[in-house]
Amino acid sequence: MHWLHRARLWLDITRSQGIARRYFVVNGFDGALTMLGLIMGFAISGASDLSVVLNACLGAAIALGVSGVSSAYVSEAAERRKALAELEAAMGKELGDSAHGHAARWVPLLIALVNGAAPLFISLFILLPLWLARAGVALPWLPLHTALGCAVVAVFLLGVFLGRVSGQHWLRSGLQTLFIALLTMGLVLLLE
Repeated sequence: MHWLHRARLWLDITRSQGIARRYFVVNGFDGALTMLGLIMGFAISGASDLSVVLNACLGAAIALGVSGVSSAYVSEAAERRKALAELEAAMGKELGDSAHGHAARWVPLLIALVNGAAPLFISLFILLPLWLARAGVALPWLPLHTALGCAVVAVFLLGVFLGRVSGQHWLRSGLQTLFIALLTMGLVLLLE
């Protein structure tokens, strides 16, 4: 069986699709707002050295990714072990080599990867204009402003995704998360 089919089976039998989706949105949102706050802080402080901005933001992105992977793995592995032990007790036999046993071992890793990849990749998307500017690519706006635009777009798209999941109109959901991004920017501006 192809590994994607196995992963889908394991997620189905543990009913973990919703958990993975929530982790993607929650930690993706954390990544986007963290980058937004960092870049806003650099912008209002007049930072002009893109290497410093990139290194600080990349350090935060890596930390968010590692935190996401490790925290989700530890908590999900404990939950899956508990659920498997309860199922084995109810059935009166060990299920280590069954699909439930495989799911108990692999689903925590799958969820952890989703939880860690979401903030890392969203952060890298937001930082893309800074890398391009440092590489000499001409941008239509200042690099920090372009990165802020990417952060706002990322937050809006997470809202659109939530709207699709919940059945709410995509624009309304996108505007709700956009408001949160603008509120974050406003709060950071108070530091000035």
